[in-house]
Amino acid sequence: MEDVDLDGGGGSGRKYRPVLDSDRAVLEMSSMDPGSSSAASSSQPFRDQPPPNLRKINVGNGATEASNAKEGNNSPSQPQPNGSHQESKLELFGFDSLVNILGLKSMTSEQAVQPSSPREGEDISITVGEPKPAAPKLGTMMGVFIPCIQSILGIIYYIRFSWIVGMAGIGESFLLVALCGLCTFLTSISLSAIATNGAMKGGGPYYLIGRALGPEVGVSIGICFFLGNAVAGALYVLGAVETFLKAVPKAGIFRETVSHVNGTAVTPIEAPSSHDLQIYGIVVTILLCFIVFGGVKMINRVAPAFLVPVLFSVICIFLGMFVAKKDKPSEGFTGLSWETIKDNWSSDYQKTNDAGIPETDGHVSWNFNSLVGLFFPAVTGIMAGSNRSASLKDTQRSIPIGTLSATLITTSLYFISVLFFGAVATREKLLTDRLLTATVAWPFPSLIKIGIILSTLGAALQSLTGAPRLLAAIANDDILPILRYFKVADGSEPYAATLFTAILCGVCVIIGNLDLITPTITMFFLLCYTGVNLSCFLLDLLDAPSWRPRWKFHHWFLSLVGALLCIVIMFLISWSFTVVALALASLIYKYVGLKGKAGDWGDGFKSAYFQLALRSLRSLGENQVHPKNWYPIPLVFCRPWGQLPENVPCHPKLADFANCMKKKGRGMSIFVSILDGDYHECAEDAKTACKQLSTYINYKNCEGVAEIVVAPNMSEGFRGIVQTMGLGNLKPNIVVMRYPEIWRRENLTEIPKTFVGIINDCIVANKAVVIVKGLDEWPNEYQKQYGTIDLYWIVRDGGLMLLLSQLLLTKDSFESCKIQVFCIAEEDADAEVLKADVRKFLYDLRMQAEVFVIPISSQENGGSPQDESHDAFKGAQQRIDDYLNKMKAAAKKDGTPLMADGKRAVVNEQQVEKFLFTTLKLNSIMLRYSRMAAVVLVSLPPPPLNHPAYFYMEYMDMLLENIPRILIVRGYRRDVVTLFT
Repeated sequence: MEDVDLDGGGGSGRKYRPVLDSDRAVLEMSSMDPGSSSAASSSQPFRDQPPPNLRKINVGNGATEASNAKEGNNSPSQPQPNGSHQESKLELFGFDSLVNILGLKSMTSEQAVQPSSPREGEDISITVGEPKPAAPKLGTMMGVFIPCIQSILGIIYYIRFSWIVGMAGIGESFLLVALCGLCTFLTSISLSAIATNGAMKGGGPYYLIGRALGPEVGVSIGICFFLGNAVAGALYVLGAVETFLKAVPKAGIFRETVSHVNGTAVTPIEAPSSHDLQIYGIVVTILLCFIVFGGVKMINRVAPAFLVPVLFSVICIFLGMFVAKKDKPSEGFTGLSWETIKDNWSSDYQKTNDAGIPETDGHVSWNFNSLVGLFFPAVTGIMAGSNRSASLKDTQRSIPIGTLSATLITTSLYFISVLFFGAVATREKLLTDRLLTATVAWPFPSLIKIGIILSTLGAALQSLTGAPRLLAAIANDDILPILRYFKVADGSEPYAATLFTAILCGVCVIIGNLDLITPTITMFFLLCYTGVNLSCFLLDLLDAPSWRPRWKFHHWFLSLVGALLCIVIMFLISWSFTVVALALASLIYKYVGLKGKAGDWGDGFKSAYFQLALRSLRSLGENQVHPKNWYPIPLVFCRPWGQLPENVPCHPKLADFANCMKKKGRGMSIFVSILDGDYHECAEDAKTACKQLSTYINYKNCEGVAEIVVAPNMSEGFRGIVQTMGLGNLKPNIVVMRYPEIWRRENLTEIPKTFVGIINDCIVANKAVVIVKGLDEWPNEYQKQYGTIDLYWIVRDGGLMLLLSQLLLTKDSFESCKIQVFCIAEEDADAEVLKADVRKFLYDLRMQAEVFVIPISSQENGGSPQDESHDAFKGAQQRIDDYLNKMKAAAKKDGTPLMADGKRAVVNEQQVEKFLFTTLKLNSIMLRYSRMAAVVLVSLPPPPLNHPAYFYMEYMDMLLENIPRILIVRGYRRDVVTLFT
């Protein structure tokens, strides 16, 4: 076999021998095929013939390459050995190789399949084999530039632009064109940036806005843009009909109107009747609807033919202006004259009738703002290229060049036309001749009228073709349920959407008044342009790593100016129409938020939230938060001390209690659960459990996040959580968990050790602790509680217990309760002084509570404890003695020191007796004063050092005996309340 010249230039290049099937490396790699037998037994057959599951890669020239490829390629129908499919040599990396995904032509004989980026949850399929022949793609000229020119140069230019120059004058007409042209130019820049930031699907601006600002904004603006396109179709139909009736007056069914100019009687001016416009408009709409139902292919073949009349008519109009004085000396045409420019420079706003003919007693008043609304549809159409993104060869090149070129050319044409129209005819002629463009055209005025009709009908066809596809694209995203009837399969015609668009267009045609329809179109298009500019502004300002548009001439400031300019123009035109358009978009936005299906499109708002969170986190710094700005961030420990029903992620009342720790629901909770096991084995189970826990949190309307941690045991898992959970000052500061009331019945040895370990970990990590007993009876938001909230203030906790009581009062379930503070004092303390100090302290804290001071020694000299507490005390003493005797016996048997919970224990029996008796006295006090309390809060005693966990659980049981609903609270080394403003 010939050597391969890698340099491709002859003898000077380095030569390497091609890889052959019999090479040792190939045989060794092939023997590692998991579907084959052992390497030793399969090595010999590979020397005789190439393995069936390997494709030959021949590097050579001409016929050798072709013949080898034909011999080496397997037929798809041939069975693979040992049932294995064709394997990739990059299987070691754990993913499909690029050869299998992209189908690179240099390595396979299959045609390349373009990669796609589906939305999460979207099913895709990769076709293997010969694909269907693709439709011919369009370039910049036919795909973007010509559609934009056809859409921009429409009916307004032909039958309204000269009238606008006569009404506003040349000076204000220049300002009008500059204002509207700047708006569309800035929007085109924003559109170019977004369109070149990735592949585009169907939907045009809806797709761009939705993927930038989210589905709610995208759908609301997309529907408004659809309405604008549908109404624009009616505008073009009415323009074509009006032109036809002016060209053929005898075709009118009803009488023509007779008008006067500024009270001076002139020759009767013929204008189409509104009834004629309605009748002919309905007929034309029906005919266009039949054409659209014929399919988009026929429309695309006919569309280029409409460009010829447009170009011919524009040329004839300008030729006619140069010869106007010689050709029509007595019809109000002065030719291009400086005197005429001076006369027409200033504005002359007059009242007109519905047809736009000046009348002294006309009921339609005009000003600059209303002319903006009338003229703005003449600059729309810049989205025509983006609407055809699926048919373009290179969207990232064609859309910017084609759109901006069409915008600049048409805006320049409008500037030149303002000067020429103002210089060629008198103001009276400009205001009374609604078809001045056809009158001044030379040499064939009648052909100009035909060209106007064809161009407007072509624009109407484009509107009636594009609007249904926009509606179908919105429906196919399956965000708005009510639009499901307009869904279509890929490549199918949207017949239902087309019929709906035709009906909507027909309703607008029945209105029959062109000047009343144009402001409505203006609002919808301006709303869409605002969305495009805001999308580019947000993406450009955030500058996420995925924001890499190929179109470099953009800046967030230009997009912001474009968006503000669109809003200003909306209010200049009509504040009432603006309010209606914004209200409609807001209603759709709200409806999508309530009824729509959630979709994550990676929109800019998510990026904004992310960056805002990062900046807020950095601004908080690493120092402790001031008490005035302190918020409880509870870490809710969902791991139960027992078994929960199947598919129940945590106790149903935990979220209710977490909400009680927030003022008006503000704040974040972190719900954490621990799965015992190996992380690699339980990773999928953890994901499933996390989804269930998140669903539970959302169902409970609790602002929080769910986290599942896999650890060898509960203690190790919690120790990792308490050290690492959170970021900066957004780390959880309170650990919330349920008191293990079942510790005597289930897993006796493990629960005390785990419970005490968690408390000690919280103390070491400087986390506050809130333990809830009686969680099963904790009230929800609808269960009213009466009575008192009793606080047994034993140790300084930074005011956490006081703050929790105030937060409970903000909830509907506890708002009728009153707070009582019981101060447990030493025997020799001055009760009255302490009571006064506590009252003053609470007053400064703006807290209302009744204060009681109880000396702790009063129970020793004043009677016996409650009978039930006394019985519990005796039982606890007996159990502690038994447990201690077992420990001593085990230590004596093993010859080791006294051991408990896997470590050495130091037990002072007198101290144990003292601890147990102290909890008995506190329990007796609480039973005496708070038996009927709605909830009791008491300080959490820390676990004694080197005491067995079993003893601590006996102390806690003694403290909480016969109290149905109680919170055991321990603060941390900082204040959470302050006396100062």
